[in-house]
This record gives sequence, structure tokens and C-alpha cells, in this order.
Amino acid sequence: MMKLAAAPDPEIATSDTLSERAANLLERDIVSGELPPGSKLGIVELARRYEIGATPLREGLSRLTSRGLIVAIGQRGFRVAEVSRDDLLDITRMRTVIEREALRLAIDNGGDAWEAGIVAALHQMQRYVERNANDFREGTPEFDRLHKAFHTSLLAACGSPRLLAAHSDLYDQAYRYRRVMMRSIESGRYFIAAHRELADLVLARDAEAAETKLDQHLRATLTTVYPPGKSQPPSR
Repeated sequence: MMKLAAAPDPEIATSDTLSERAANLLERDIVSGELPPGSKLGIVELARRYEIGATPLREGLSRLTSRGLIVAIGQRGFRVAEVSRDDLLDITRMRTVIEREALRLAIDNGGDAWEAGIVAALHQMQRYVERNANDFREGTPEFDRLHKAFHTSLLAACGSPRLLAAHSDLYDQAYRYRRVMMRSIESGRYFIAAHRELADLVLARDAEAAETKLDQHLRATLTTVYPPGKSQPPSR
């Protein structure tokens, strides 16, 4: 006789939903600078701020700790991860290793649907920038979504969920630095041209040139936010 699966526990489902909401709200305020680097994250204050209970808040904090946005301080609680040149350099190194491999696999394995996804992602981002002239920056939810979607589209056919998950987490960890870098970009046309150049190399299946261009693209944030001789964290 077939054994029926147990019905999901509604309390567990509710807890998962609340902890996910807590993680999303915390992430939003961290990457936007509302919760500055190094700031202490008290459970009582956060519960009042987000109107979420202490248990799902702790679970949300733990999720972001595993992604590098929050640091656990022993038994004393949590703090927002600091920003520094060394941190951004480490993120950039990891992104370069992971995204080069994912890009190589995507170029080897990707088909027509993958190519169409890249073209579509670039077109949507370009249309957004054109409609908003030069008034586009990290921090606008729609632009953030389109920018990340483009970079993910390049790697989408790699065939490795873990590579894609690592890309997503590292992309988000670089967000606070990228917001500073984006302030130096005055031309939407230049921004789109840089991304089109990368897309064209990928679509041409020129793996060596595409990987080199990707390296340069990823290092641009580091060299812009922390030019030679600058070691202080970027301001909000």
C-alpha cells in the first residue's frame, strides 16, 4: 500500500517565509547603505524595525552570514560586514575564478536559447538606460535586476547550479562597492557599449578574448573604487 506523504507543517512553512523575508529586508538595507558597514545588528532593534519575530530574524541573519554580508561575533551577535580594498580584492579574485570557468562551460555548451537570452538581457538593460538617460545607478531595483540578469545570462548555460549560485552570492557581495563605482560613469552609452563588447565576444564563441574581457570588466570596480594609494572604505 502506497504511503501518503505527510502534509507540510504550516508553522514551519510560515517560519521559512518569515526568515526569508527577514533576510531580504536585511540584504536590501545592507546593500543600500541604510545599515552601514560595521554596524551592530541587535535582534530587539531589528524586530521592531521590520516587525518580525526574533527567531526568523536570527535565521535571516544566519542566511546572510553564509553569504558574506553579515559577520557573526561569537556569542555577542552580528555586525554588517566591513568594506575594504582587501575584501573587494578577495571578492574580485573569487569572481574571476568562478565566472571564467562558468563562461568557458557556457560557451562550450550553450545553444540558440542561451544566445537569445544574452541578446534579450542586453536589450532590456539598454532600453532601461535609454529611457532613463543618464539617471541610472545601482540602487534602483529595476536597474539592479536587469544588470544582474545580464551578467547571469552570460553564464546561464554552464550547466553547474553551484557555479551559478556562487556567482550570484559574489555579485551581491560586490554590490556595495559597485554602487560607488557606478557614480563615476556619466554616460549611459559608454556603460552599454562596455557590456555589448563583452556580449559580442561571448556570442562569437571567442572564449579566450571573452575571458580576458570579463577579467577587465570585473577588475574595473576594484581599480575605480580603490585607485592606487587609496585604502579607505568607500563612503556611502
